[in-house]
Parts: sequence; C-alpha cells; structure tokens
Amino acid sequence: MMPARYRGRTDIWINGSYWLGSVIGTFASFLLLNSLAADLGWRIGFLVGPVLAFAILFIRRNLPESPRWLLTHGREHEAEASMRGIEEASIRDGQHISDVPDSAAITVRPEKEYGYLTLLRVIVHTYPKRAVLGGTLMITQSFLYNAIFFTYALVLTKFYHVTNDSVPIYGLAFSVGNLAGPLLLGHLFDTLGRKKMISGTYLISGSVLAFSAWLFSSRLLDAAGQTAIWIVVFFFASAGASAGYLTVSEIFPIEIRAEAIAVFFAIAQCFGAVGPILYGSLIGSGANRSGLTIGYLIGGGIMIIGGLVEVSLGINAEGKSLETVARPLTEVGSGRSTS
Repeated sequence: MMPARYRGRTDIWINGSYWLGSVIGTFASFLLLNSLAADLGWRIGFLVGPVLAFAILFIRRNLPESPRWLLTHGREHEAEASMRGIEEASIRDGQHISDVPDSAAITVRPEKEYGYLTLLRVIVHTYPKRAVLGGTLMITQSFLYNAIFFTYALVLTKFYHVTNDSVPIYGLAFSVGNLAGPLLLGHLFDTLGRKKMISGTYLISGSVLAFSAWLFSSRLLDAAGQTAIWIVVFFFASAGASAGYLTVSEIFPIEIRAEAIAVFFAIAQCFGAVGPILYGSLIGSGANRSGLTIGYLIGGGIMIIGGLVEVSLGINAEGKSLETVARPLTEVGSGRSTS
C-alpha cells in the first residue's frame, strides 16, 4: 500500500522497529533485575512483551486490507472500497494521486487461494534465481544475528568478566546500534537503489566483523570496545537484514508474497539455529579465544557471501510498482520471465 518511491525506506524502518522493542525490553529488564529480587524480576520482565503485543489487536483493526490482495482473490468490491478510502485520505492530507495510464492496465483472473504447491512451482520453474537470492539473504543474516545476539552475554561475562547485572547496559547499546542503522540508512535503499545498498550493508558488516576477529584474538578490546565493534557491525547488518525481508516481499508475485516471506523466514531460522549452537561451543569456558575468533571469521564470511550473491542476482526494484517487479499469477496472458 506504500507508494513505490517510499516503499524501500518504509519497509526498512518497519522491520528495524524490532530493535525499538528490544531497546524497551532491555531497559525494562535492567530496571526490573536491579530493583526487584532476582526470582521475581525476571518473571515480571517476561510479561513486558505480551503487554505491548496487545496493541497489535487495535492497530490491525484500523489497517486497511491490501487492495491488490482483495482484487486477486476475487473481492473486487472490497478492493474498490479500500482504494476509495486511501484516495480520500490522500486528498484530505493534500496529496494528489496521479491517474494510471491505460497502457499500465492488466487483466487478472482471480482465484480464492494459493497453496504451497503454487509457491513451489514459482520458486522452481518461474523465479529460481530470485529464490536463491531471497534464501541467501535471509539465511546469512539469520545465522549472523542468532550467533551473535544469543551469545553476546556469554562473551561479556566469560571473556570480559562483566557482571550479570550489568549485561543489559551493553545489550541496550547493542540494540540502539541495530535501531539506528535502518532509521539512518533506510532512505538510501530508495535513492541509491536496492543492489548497491543491500550488497554494501552485507559486505561492510561482514568485513568489519572479520576485522574484529583479529582485534578480539589480539586482546585489543575491552567490554566497551567489543560492544562498540558490535554496534558498527550491526548498524549496517540491521539495515541489510531488514532489506532481506524487503527483497522477498518484492520479487515474487503479489498473490504469494506473504506466503513467500513466511516460508523463507522459517527456512532461514532453521539455518540460523546453528549459529548459537556453534558459537556456544566455540566460547566454551572462556579460557581460549581461538575458537570464537574462528567463529567471527565464519560469521563475517557468511555475510560477505550474502553481499556477493546480491551483487550477482540482486533486483533493482526501487521506484517500480510491484506488478512491474513480478507479474501477478492471475494476470491473463502473462508472459512472465524466468529469473
């Protein structure tokens, strides 16, 4: 429902808002764990998330359904009503929606539902290269995030001897860096373009993490320095990770776009689960740094691979309508290309 010229930054900002929740959760945990008894503080801390989640019930009630989704599922009257609402709201805000030229019109034959077999057919036969692209971006960022995020407390306590009560302070700084990346870099995904920004964020974050392996191995970092390196890495990685979701949401036909995001996310999390297991074993008791040094090199290399795949297979979707990026499955007489 976003104008094409703003779609990239909007998606990046929304995905990056995950870290605003992390900031709130980390801050709440710090206050609760340091002001209440340990056996009570962590239990109350677990309730913070569900309380905020109730807001979604009210937000979703006032969010219009996608006119594209309604139209391709045979609910044209609701699609027209939704479009009228969007147009009327734009007029009230002083915006002008340009008329769509007749040359851009397409004819669709609606269907009620699209199952996993439809998605599999599109991935295997119609857009195999895009499937490789989306899968690579999602898997590589999932591995890096799970590996670092779920073990950073172990690194702080075992290698830098940070107390358990102080860990949330470092986690707060980590979360702020992750939030800042999408907010400050998001608009560049629309202005500089998808391929340049996605590949750039992946390559930079991977390279900085690989460099940090040498700093860590050489004992040139303290807890604050290690956290500062993580902030730099994930300032770029967070924007890149959000762009992974953006990519999958753009490069497949509109009828199965949401399903594609869900499936690719699930697959990525399966691979991402390897990260904490691997890094946890490499950390061990904290007596030897060589294992985690190798882990940082592996994590950096994996992100660099994601960046190189984007360079090779990336789609320049900025400023284009979703139907232009991927023709609808329900389009009559569609001559979709395979890429």
